[in-house]
Amino acid sequence: MSKFSLFGKFTVQEGKRDTMVEILLEAAKSMKDLDECEIYIVNISETEPNAIHVYEVWSNEEAHQASLSLEATQTLINRAKPIITGMERINILSAIGGKGISSN
Repeated sequence: MSKFSLFGKFTVQEGKRDTMVEILLEAAKSMKDLDECEIYIVNISETEPNAIHVYEVWSNEEAHQASLSLEATQTLINRAKPIITGMERINILSAIGGKGISSN
């Protein structure tokens, strides 16, 4: 069974990347107890100083959508909104398997 996965890119105001990274790492921590979220990785680019990339793997797309309405997630979204200048989904994929992905 494949999983819902996506690569997302956040662009933030000049000099606010570290703030956004902190917010996204808090989001990752809040996902710790959500079994439906298998992977939530925050990445930075050496060539894009105002960009943060997030890779996520979920049991299904519905679980991902449901996570966006959680109180903890909404709090973090509200903290991040003022510094975000752009967001895009780089790719939506179906994760089939590999290290770090459950096989159920």
